[in-house]
Amino acid sequence: MANETPCMTASATSAESADNPSDTHEVIYFAGSPALRGFLGRFLSCGLVGAGLIVGAAMLRAHGWWVLLAGVGLAAVVTVMPVILIRSVRYRISNYRIDYERGLLSKDIDTLELWHVEDLKFHQSLLDRILRIGAITVASHDATTPRLLLRALPNPRPVFETLKQRIITVKRQRGVIKLDAG
Repeated sequence: MANETPCMTASATSAESADNPSDTHEVIYFAGSPALRGFLGRFLSCGLVGAGLIVGAAMLRAHGWWVLLAGVGLAAVVTVMPVILIRSVRYRISNYRIDYERGLLSKDIDTLELWHVEDLKFHQSLLDRILRIGAITVASHDATTPRLLLRALPNPRPVFETLKQRIITVKRQRGVIKLDAG
């Protein structure tokens, strides 16, 4: 995966750690797109639809060669489109925020500051464990992004563990305290 940044960069392990309140530089824990291997079901279903389009067009080729050509072209689009859509999503997880970028022709970027995070959830099914991917769900007090799902993250456990610790540190730095109503 050439477009992924490893979990911990060299600057995060230096003498001046990312948890040091006087340290204001940003450390990237992950930057990249979801792993394509996390969407095998989607690829399989789109491939079957594409094959069906080709077979249907072949049966209708008596109406003209253009029907077969249109069917093959449409099948190619249906088969390739999931890859393009998945690659148009990017995550950037740093020691202060999570950026969620998506869009093909136009781009939208949501930024979630870590001090807004209320809870994290990690999920990894058996297949996900085999494929070395997982999902992290972030619940927050942020008005625009109350729930953020980071799907198909490669090697997700270190990112999850780092986020847990980092959220505590950022809240302490900002003086955020949790009050329980009951």
